Parts: sequence; C-alpha cells; structure tokens
Amino acid sequence: MPEVSRFFGIVIKIFCEEHPPPHFHAEYGEYEALIAIHTLTVIEGNLPSRPLGMVIEWASEHRRELEELWTRAIHHQPMYKIPPLR
Repeated sequence: MPEVSRFFGIVIKIFCEEHPPPHFHAEYGEYEALIAIHTLTVIEGNLPSRPLGMVIEWASEHRRELEELWTRAIHHQPMYKIPPLR
C-alpha cells in the first residue's frame, strides 16, 4: 500500500523499493513531485504552486509520521494512513 494520504485531489505515496534521501511522492493530476522529508524541498518533478503549498503544509504537520513510514517502507513493514490536510 504505497498511498499514505489523500486530500484536495493530491495523493501522497511512499514506496517500499525507494532510494535515499528519505522522501515521498505527491501526485496531483498529471503532476508528480518527490519531496524530501527532512527539508520539505522538491528533489524531483514539480507541482503547481497551490497544491505544492498544501503538500508542504501537510508534511510539516506530519513529518515524524512520514519519517516512520519511510523506515517501515524500506524494511517492508506494515504501513498506515496519515490524516489528510483539513
């Protein structure tokens, strides 16, 4: 289950066969960006500014959970959902 959250048409995923640095995927329509968990910067791809702002806001509120899910993913442990941005 790579999907860990969904809000306002944005899908957040973490995959188990990932590469450093710790990151998550944010998808919005045809756009996709990889966001570094520790710095909350885009390391690859892009999103429109408004969805990107929402993703950064959400990630800043859930950084610890994202770090834990990254660790779980790379160790093939069960994942869980993170509450959406409200």
